[in-house]
Amino acid sequence: MSLQKLARELDETARQSAAMIQGITEALDLLTEANASKSASVREAMNMIVTALQGQDRIEQRCRNMALAARQFSLLPPTAPESVYDEIWQGLTLDELRVPALSGVAANAASGEIELF
Repeated sequence: MSLQKLARELDETARQSAAMIQGITEALDLLTEANASKSASVREAMNMIVTALQGQDRIEQRCRNMALAARQFSLLPPTAPESVYDEIWQGLTLDELRVPALSGVAANAASGEIELF
């Protein structure tokens, strides 16, 4: 797979991820109505939905950042030094992509939950 194709697929993954949020947002709007939001279980469900929405946003951002990096990588000559690749990673906006020490750490969270924020 070429890097340009990889970038397109990452963009499409981000787009599909964003599209699925519409129904969840509508459900959250219904739950925030004055009468419904008084129940503790409804408030807990609302918090869970908000957390899921934030997680989706983070996934979408990661996909878009990786697509940008793939496009930039595809423009480099085969002889480009590793430092040029590092500079591209450094230019991304998400710390877990930009900072090598944070790469992949969400899967290793001690609490058993993935860190999204």
